[in-house]
Amino acid sequence: MKKYILSAAIVALTSVAFVNANELNSNKINTAIVTVQDSTTSTPVKLEELPEPVKTTLLSDAYKAWTPTEAFWVKEEGGKEYYQINVTKEEEKASLKIKADGTPSE
Repeated sequence: MKKYILSAAIVALTSVAFVNANELNSNKINTAIVTVQDSTTSTPVKLEELPEPVKTTLLSDAYKAWTPTEAFWVKEEGGKEYYQINVTKEEEKASLKIKADGTPSE
């Protein structure tokens, strides 16, 4: 008799849990996925092909401790253009943005 009561209780609890699980699934909130397209273009540039003003800036006191590793010509959506130069100093890594005229870009 105890086995029947225990079995009935398990079946009752299982069916209650199953009904609650179905209610949760049917009440899901619909979410929208929004994608944003960035129209920034980045073109690799050889370090030796950087404009002279950019090379001069890299050799200045502010950056002479850093070693350039790679460079990119970046053109952003709003018309902003600059060279992005990835640099290293021992274990540190950084990225510089320098305009074609050699001035730092913000």
